[in-house]
Amino acid sequence: MSEPVYKRVVLKLSGEALAGDHKFGIDPDVVDAIARQIREIRDLGVDIAVVVGGGNIWRGRAGYSKGMDRATADYMGMLATVMNALALQDAIEHHGVATRVQTAIEMRAIAEPYIRRRAIRHLDKGRVVIFAAGTGNPYFTTDTTAALRAAEIEADAILMAKQGTDGVYDSDPRTNPEASRFDRIGYLDVLNLGLDVMDSTAASLCMDNGIPIVVFDMNVYGNIRRVILGENIGTVVGGEGNGQRRD
Repeated sequence: MSEPVYKRVVLKLSGEALAGDHKFGIDPDVVDAIARQIREIRDLGVDIAVVVGGGNIWRGRAGYSKGMDRATADYMGMLATVMNALALQDAIEHHGVATRVQTAIEMRAIAEPYIRRRAIRHLDKGRVVIFAAGTGNPYFTTDTTAALRAAEIEADAILMAKQGTDGVYDSDPRTNPEASRFDRIGYLDVLNLGLDVMDSTAASLCMDNGIPIVVFDMNVYGNIRRVILGENIGTVVGGEGNGQRRD
């Protein structure tokens, strides 16, 4: 297939993905590779927004598990996502693509505040929009941010880029060599089986708004483009599903 099957997408990146093999911080080579793939998608005429996590710099869960106030730990995590967003913006613009960072927590010196209509306008003009600082509220993950922003900008799908995982399995393939990967699965199956796709709030929001989620391995260069072109890689979460496993 040579034509995109999605016209507007939200790409969800974990913070850890930006660290590469270093596990902490930002690996410029990894960020550049992601930026090049985003440029390829933009060249296809696809509107793309990005939601990035902050786990490569700070994980709120680690903070409050050690006794830190939950809200404070989560706000620190939101600030970490802004650092990642700025790094990604710089890399994308080095490849000649106009980019805007919008933050749910206002910091006008470095980014725009999140305004839905402005975000849509940027997308209509062919700019990549990076949503940072989560939802602006503690107790919500960046998975929920991706689901919320996808609904707000009327995205056709969420591309859930995983690090070293090529889809959704019925059990952990790292510990169970007999684990089977799903080609397609329903929202309720994900919730009822407790599968590691995204948190339950985010999955419920996608279900309520009929937003499909494509889970795929981002470590293989070009996979983002393959998903956009409709190649059968990864797992599609959506609709009733049929629990269809790959042989």
